[in-house]
Amino acid sequence: MRPVLRLAPAALLIFACPTWAAAIIDKVQVKGLDPKDATQALMIENIELALSLSDSLGKRVGESRLEYLLTEAVPEASEALEPFGYYAAEITVDAPRPNRVQEEASPDAPATEPADAAQPRQQRPADHLTVTLHVKLGEPVRVRNSHIAIEGEGGSDKYLKEDLQEFRPQPGEVFDHTTYEASKTKIVRRLAERGYFDADFTNRKVEVTRADRAADIDLSWISGIRYDMGPTRFHQDYFKPGLLERLVYWEEGSYFHQGKLDRLRQSLVGLDYFGSIDIQPNIDEAVDGRVPTDVNLELAKRDVYTFGVSYGTESGPGIRAGLDRRYVNRRGHKASIALDYAQKRKSLTTLYRIPAFKWLDGWYGIAFQAYDEQTDYIDTRRIELIGSRSGQLNDQWTAIASIHALRERWRYDQTLPDFNYSTLLYPEVSGQYSGVDDRAFPRRGFSGNVSLRAGAGGAGSDTSFAQLHLIARWYHGIGDNQRLLVRGEAGTTWTSDLVSLPPSLRFFAGGDRSIRGYAYREVGPRLSNRFALGAKHVLTGSVEYEYYLPDSPWGGAVFVDSGSAFDDTPDFKTGVGIGLRWRSPVGPVRVDIARGLNDPDSSVQLYLNIGADL
Repeated sequence: MRPVLRLAPAALLIFACPTWAAAIIDKVQVKGLDPKDATQALMIENIELALSLSDSLGKRVGESRLEYLLTEAVPEASEALEPFGYYAAEITVDAPRPNRVQEEASPDAPATEPADAAQPRQQRPADHLTVTLHVKLGEPVRVRNSHIAIEGEGGSDKYLKEDLQEFRPQPGEVFDHTTYEASKTKIVRRLAERGYFDADFTNRKVEVTRADRAADIDLSWISGIRYDMGPTRFHQDYFKPGLLERLVYWEEGSYFHQGKLDRLRQSLVGLDYFGSIDIQPNIDEAVDGRVPTDVNLELAKRDVYTFGVSYGTESGPGIRAGLDRRYVNRRGHKASIALDYAQKRKSLTTLYRIPAFKWLDGWYGIAFQAYDEQTDYIDTRRIELIGSRSGQLNDQWTAIASIHALRERWRYDQTLPDFNYSTLLYPEVSGQYSGVDDRAFPRRGFSGNVSLRAGAGGAGSDTSFAQLHLIARWYHGIGDNQRLLVRGEAGTTWTSDLVSLPPSLRFFAGGDRSIRGYAYREVGPRLSNRFALGAKHVLTGSVEYEYYLPDSPWGGAVFVDSGSAFDDTPDFKTGVGIGLRWRSPVGPVRVDIARGLNDPDSSVQLYLNIGADL
């Protein structure tokens, strides 16, 4: 019955039109659907993809081929709407031919042969057509009856029960194929994730009754048993046996869950030893319901070298070089060294790390840092030795506990003969949080850092102090190509002897990650209105709006920053600006131009940043 219905409009179209000469199809358009509506926009796209006419755009089409394409347009468009639940849409095709209209509009013209009639038929000028499909959706097919069930052990599984309750579409809802397939796939994946490897369909049927505009769903599985975790076998030929096995936090014989393997993968990725990681449960070798897991690993390149050039308005031109040795020995130790050598600012950092898998995945670290700066703001040198233990608390939180031994000398005016000196020994605890949807380009969520450090005079330190520092960022996507970013920073120091606290432990404000429109360390207490002293407290905030061109990595931003570094009373400075944004393959690139509104040293500041700011 259905083929007859589909051919009827096509037959009318054929007999209503005279025999046509060749034509060029310039455009195919769909009317009757709203492209601003997300669902109907998808309908338009699906129709355009389904039409054979679309493959002939811009091409010369013969008369018989054109008749065929126009005939097929109705059934093709009708079928393209069925996945959205519309099985009885009314579709008509309109394809007016300018040349044909002109000929038919002159019935009294002389009955002489047109000048081009003597030309070979294939040489006649082709008509240029715009084909329009007029669509009336009508009433959609709705779910009348729905039977969704899981038999066997999985039927009592809490999470599978929730999936069954959330299955869409439910009775009374439009039978949308995409929604149906997504719900079905979700249950199939959940069965596999939770170890029901023998699960299979017992019924998988949907009956659509067009006359009643109704769909009946009958979908059921037999789950079989839930398998347990068997032995985990690492296949690699470099590291000592037992090193990687410490990453397996579950007990053999516990329930199988894909999340356990995903966490193991994250731990292996975090080690940065391997270029290829393949983790697969080997169901064929299951014994007594226990599935062994094979972990196949390939070593990454051992050494990573980096080199670059740099330039800063304060530091001058410079070079940067680094070496990261991913694995030093079979025990998995790591080493790295980084040198930043600029005209007025130099730093050298070395770090040696030892894997620490007990309690929390992480590292023991020993670091040495040397720093020298002789800029217009300060003349300072310091050396620092750091011992640390890092650990991943969960997917969002990473904690670091460390002990610092610091020796620093400084003076603000290079014309002064004497330096100030400070020696400090202090512990520090810090946490890093990242709860965003996309670490490369977050559109939703929070991220932040918190640190607490303290030292006691007479216990290895020249002065007693305590310090708390917080940074938080909030990301909110607006539509498909807009973002709102809000950042806040707060820090405070408890000490009765700020003079003895070195500049590296004081708070400064100004710069691209603080208050744009002002230079780095410009905002805050200053000596002779020139030399930045650093402060006890800091409080800054920023609001930024970004807009990206549709389907483009390019965008722009406007922002306002404000804040202060202060000892007693804040003196807030505000900057405003605009920026250029590019979502490059290596991470976001941000170029900002900002102006300070409260007596800045420079009228305009330019900033360049590469990489996500988490």
